Order: sequence, then C-alpha cells, then structure tokens
Amino acid sequence: MKLRNLLSLVTLLFLSFKSIFAQTEGDVFFGTAAVHDVYMTFTQPNYWDSLVAYKPLDQYLKGDVTIDGVLYPNVGVKFKGNSSYSNPSTKKPFKIDLNEFGGTTALDGLKKFNLNNGFKDPSFMREKVALDFYNEHGLAAPRCSYTRVYINGTYWGLYMFVEEANKTFLDDDDRFGNKQGNLFKGDPMGDLKWINSTPSSYYTKYELHTNTTTNDWTDLVELINKINNSGTNFYDSLETVLNTSSFIQHWAAMNLFVNLDAYIGSGHNYFIYHDTLSDKFEWISWDANESFGNFNMGLTNTQLKNLSMFHVSTPTSSRPLVTNMLAVPAYKQTLIDVFCQWLQSDFSNATLDPKIDSLANAIRTDVYADPIKFYSNADFDNNLTNDVGITMGIKSFISARRTWLISELFSNGCYVGVNETTADANAIIVYPNPANDFISVDLKSNDNTICIYNTLGQEVYKQESVGSSVNIDISAFSEGVYLIKANDNSYLKFQKIK
Repeated sequence: MKLRNLLSLVTLLFLSFKSIFAQTEGDVFFGTAAVHDVYMTFTQPNYWDSLVAYKPLDQYLKGDVTIDGVLYPNVGVKFKGNSSYSNPSTKKPFKIDLNEFGGTTALDGLKKFNLNNGFKDPSFMREKVALDFYNEHGLAAPRCSYTRVYINGTYWGLYMFVEEANKTFLDDDDRFGNKQGNLFKGDPMGDLKWINSTPSSYYTKYELHTNTTTNDWTDLVELINKINNSGTNFYDSLETVLNTSSFIQHWAAMNLFVNLDAYIGSGHNYFIYHDTLSDKFEWISWDANESFGNFNMGLTNTQLKNLSMFHVSTPTSSRPLVTNMLAVPAYKQTLIDVFCQWLQSDFSNATLDPKIDSLANAIRTDVYADPIKFYSNADFDNNLTNDVGITMGIKSFISARRTWLISELFSNGCYVGVNETTADANAIIVYPNPANDFISVDLKSNDNTICIYNTLGQEVYKQESVGSSVNIDISAFSEGVYLIKANDNSYLKFQKIK
C-alpha cells in the first residue's frame, strides 16, 4: 500500500514537473495582469546620440536592463520603427535583444522583445486590444503587455511590451511547434505581386529572418507564382502552398479593426512562415498599433467605420492575394462566415467594453504620470469613448463598425442579433414582429431618419425627421427578413409575412 502511494506521488510529481516545463515561453510574463517595469541603464556619456546614429545601421548599443527587478547585463538596445520613431518626441520605440552581445539569459524564455511608444494613440489601447483579440481567436500574432520604462533612472513613460516574431515564437506549440522553416517579413513592400522567377528580384521587397546563411528564397517565389499565375487552377494551386483558412481569419481581423497599415491597405507589416511540418505558408499578423482606423489612407472617419468587409486597396491588382481569393466563391463565403461568427458577440461593446474599462483602470495612473506622452490625461480618458481630433474613440468605433458590418452581413445571408451590444440594445422596438401590413416602430430619441433594407442590402424605405414613434406600411414588401436602421446607428431585424 505504501509502495502504491509512493508510486502515485512520484507519478503526480512527474506530471506536475512536466506541466511546468511544458509551459510556453512568455506565458508567465504576458499572463501577469500587473504593469511591468523596465529599467535601461547606459554608461556611455553620449548614449542617446549613439542610439540615433545606430538606427539607420540597424545596430544595437550595449546597456544593462532590469526587468521586474531582475538584472540582465550587457544586452543590446536599439531604436525601432518608422513614423513611431521619426516624430520629434524623445519617447522613441525600442527593440531589446538580451543575447545580442553573447549572453545566454532569457526573460521567461524570451530573448528579444519590443517596447512600443503609443504613437498616435491617446487611449494606449489600440495595439493591446487588437492583439489580444488575435490571440484569443487562435491567430498567430505577438502578445502584448504594458510596462513602465525608465532610462538611467528617469521615468520615460508607459510603453507596450510586445513579443518578437522569431524562432522562439515559431517553436511555441500554440503557434507552429516548429522553427526550421523560412520566416519572411513582408517589408518594406510585401505586396505579393509577381516580378519574375529570380529570387534576388524580391530581396528589396521582403526580409528573410531565418536560415539566412542558406538564403533560399525559392519557396517564397513559388508562393507568389501560384498567387499570381495559376489562372483557372488558382484555388487548387493556392491550397498546396498556403494555410488559407488561417489567412482568411487574419484577413478578417485586419478588416474588422480597420488596420490599413497591413496587407489589405499599405501592403506590408506581416510575417509569412513556411512551416516545414505542413509544407505550407502560415500568416503572422504584425504591428497592430494603427488598428481602429488610425491609418486612414485618405479615407474619412465615416468611410473607415463603414469599410466593406471585402475592401481591397486600390488598385486591386496591387494586392493579388486577396483580390484573387475574393473571386473564388468558397473563399469569399469563408470570409463572410468568419465575420458572421465574430460579430455575433466577440466584436461587440457588451464583450469588449468591460475589457477596455479594466485596462484603463490598470494603466491610468501610469498614463497620467507619463512625462512625455503624445496626448493629455483628458485625451486618454476621452478617447476611450469619443474622438480626439481625427483619432476615433475606441468604444464608439466598435459600436459604429459593428453596426455597419451587420448591415453588410445582412445582405450576404448572415443575420446577427442586436442584443449583444449594450449600446444599441432596445434602441428600436418593432411590433408586431413578424408583421403583415403595418409595423409600429418606437425609437429612443426624436428627429430620426429611418431606413429599411432587404437581404440584398437595397434600401426599400426611407423616412426623415420622424419622432420617437412611427407607423410604416409594409403591405407592398415581399416576404422575408428586413433590417430597420436609425441614424443613431441603432438597428433591428423584422420579418414580413403574408
């Protein structure tokens, strides 16, 4: 009996240790709700000038970094970014490599990471909320946390601590569990357009981040060839080289959060990984700081909030992957299905507002204390809901974006209920429902414009300047489901019967 108990104890301990050692790198760090602390210390008297000089050389400066009380000596620090770096503020973004100068240490298994400065974001949340959504839905994307950053003892402000897409990222069992393949970054212009069959022709448009000694680009060339030159065999050809199901979800997420500083817009800011286990390329989303319509590409805020789920940057030939996939009914329907699923409740004020409020409460003190942030304390609080200049409010964006996409989904055969959004719940009451000849519509305010759309997205009725209630004759309507919408973005479905 004692031997049996001892064996059970040994087995339990073995499973416990196995579970501990099987933890994914970064799980502890990114799973901690608290704001972290990063202290960077440089002994060079002109360290800032050196960082500036090293930026165009993509070179690291040696320094000591202390993270949450643990010292990492002689690590590499450099500036990173484009517009987030080139702004006149001294609050620059950083990349840190713990092993750049021969070290072998790691932070919860992580050796390289990014400190992003919240440029163009009064809320400090665009990148965090978007990346959390990606990860919660099983998409390959970096994780994000918050950290206070100090330089030589001076508080430099609140930063986003963002995971690096590297071999550690690839080897994660929750991602690909494999780091042997080629990892390409679609920068500076990864439009996936065909040039020719010579690999060196693509060197100035993409970056190879793994297997650089071998420097074999033939797999990327094959992918781009199949995207552009497969003709009527496009579907079958693409299926052999790309995990299309996963890519479509990334595509939907880019669009959902209106991140146009990505493939569907500017044509870069992504990684694509040739997984040697599946022998297919996998998409990795990157650089989500322009989410929530912050990279407008000449569009107005209204156009950004009402961006079609099928949006492709013009000319459409400049984004051949999504343009050609939209021409395949099966791919287009999968994209619709992803939006339909996520709009049911995942992308809604009811789901996301509590997360936004929780994050705001967690970081507010550190935002207020940030001495060189890009916006005021009032802008931070205001932008959680309202626009700050041309920068759209987080919560109001979610509400307006969801309303538009639901109407677009309605015309594509997906019917999303409205009770999931606290902002619009009970905003419109229609009775009777279903109805035959007339419906009565009660609204939450006066001076409304009422529009009714059929399942093709066609406007079949419009009445302006109605009060808080109106009766509408629907006797001439065909049988079916309709969407009624007011100008305050509230909406409701009703059914016309015989």
